[in-house]
Amino acid sequence: MTVADTLIHYRSARGRWVLLATVLGSSLAFIDATVVNIALPSIGEDLGADAAGLQWTVNGYALSLASLILLGGSLGDRFGRKRIFMIGVAWFAAASLLCGMAPTIESLIGARVLQGIGGALLTPGSLAILQASFSQDDRARAIGAWSGLGGIGGALGPFLGGWLVEAGSWRYIFLINVPVALLVLLVCARHVPESRNPEAAHHFDVAGIVTGAIGLGGLTYGFTAWPMRGPTDPVVLISLALGVAGLAAFVLAERRSPQPMVPLEIFRHRAFSGANLVTFVVYAANGGVFFLFVINLQVVGGFSPLAAGIALLPTTVIMLLLSARSGQLGQRIGPRIPMTVGPLICGGALLMMAMIGPGASYLTDVLPSVIIFGLGLTTLVAPLTATALGSLDDAHAGIASGVNNAVARAASLLAVAVLPLAAGLGSGSLTVADQLQPVYRNTMLICAGLMAGGAVLAFLLIPNRIQKPTPARTFCDPCSPPMPSAHDAVRSGR
Repeated sequence: MTVADTLIHYRSARGRWVLLATVLGSSLAFIDATVVNIALPSIGEDLGADAAGLQWTVNGYALSLASLILLGGSLGDRFGRKRIFMIGVAWFAAASLLCGMAPTIESLIGARVLQGIGGALLTPGSLAILQASFSQDDRARAIGAWSGLGGIGGALGPFLGGWLVEAGSWRYIFLINVPVALLVLLVCARHVPESRNPEAAHHFDVAGIVTGAIGLGGLTYGFTAWPMRGPTDPVVLISLALGVAGLAAFVLAERRSPQPMVPLEIFRHRAFSGANLVTFVVYAANGGVFFLFVINLQVVGGFSPLAAGIALLPTTVIMLLLSARSGQLGQRIGPRIPMTVGPLICGGALLMMAMIGPGASYLTDVLPSVIIFGLGLTTLVAPLTATALGSLDDAHAGIASGVNNAVARAASLLAVAVLPLAAGLGSGSLTVADQLQPVYRNTMLICAGLMAGGAVLAFLLIPNRIQKPTPARTFCDPCSPPMPSAHDAVRSGR
């Protein structure tokens, strides 16, 4: 079976199944990174956990996920993206079952660490499968649809979690992952083609794995502990220093390795490096927005938790409706224009959000900025993701996705830790209206500046046209079920 015969057309039935599997799989990891916050009070009461135990319930997951996400992308390229994705989904389901059955806070923390490992295996694979499975003309649209549908999962997750906690028990927010994971595994087994890089070595780059995990893990823990401990705390300083040293050692290890986990030559591609720089800047801004916007609506604006929680829902709806078309547009006119215009639109929306204060009306003060923000993200996200993956050949789809995910997560963590301090929080509180209001306003202005910087970087670094990757060397499993080629699918109208 040739590679051309295994490429999926976006409008085919199989294309829709592949999209469903990747969206549901990635949503498992994304939702669990946030929905557990809703259950923390119930977890603390039920298990008798102190503040440190609850903090590690959140941090344990983030730490293992961020530390190993590069490894997950590399393993997919080497041993099969479908295979590693399915292992990650099954691992995540088993760890979720352990979370739901945890008798103590210590066992829950351990299960959450295991969940993060599963998330690190499945997260890069979802986008890598799209990149390697869909035909060249359909990839941008598929990635756009993935972005929009994933946003729906992110928006519904907190509501589902809150309902499960109130209707039953905090344990249900973990146990519900099991049937969803089983559905993903079933769809993958029947419909998702296998792909890998046949030139990748099948032995482990131990030095790269260890130094990469130390680097990403140190930075993740340092940034996570920063808001609670302060920037001068020895634990924070040591963690950040260890993270920087680990990443430096990682670069040296990969440069010397004959078969590196992350081939450094991928960063010589201007579009790939540029897309990841833009990702870092705009996702730092997004991290600040999503962290403080809802808090400000409640503490300063006087909104109820439910009203604040659904305030950003129009953004999600807009992304769902328009992301696939945005991906198509970026493919037709090139990514530079949408990646330049999108952050500028977001920046304008953030200037409007900065004005939200006491007594704000949702219809006149909040909704217009939320709609504009959604239009900006829709313009930006699909072309950005497609460029980060499409600027390399298909053989590196997994590691390209892993790098881009790691950059986005590091940026968001950094934003949550640093932006409130940079905005003047000092020793103030995020739950006191008079102290939060100026911090929120300054943060939104800083984030607007970051968006403008992302637009400048995109204009300078992203080419008007992405050169087509070198001919795909992706291996497609001849034992996978046969499927029509993209040409046949188009001809048959599927």
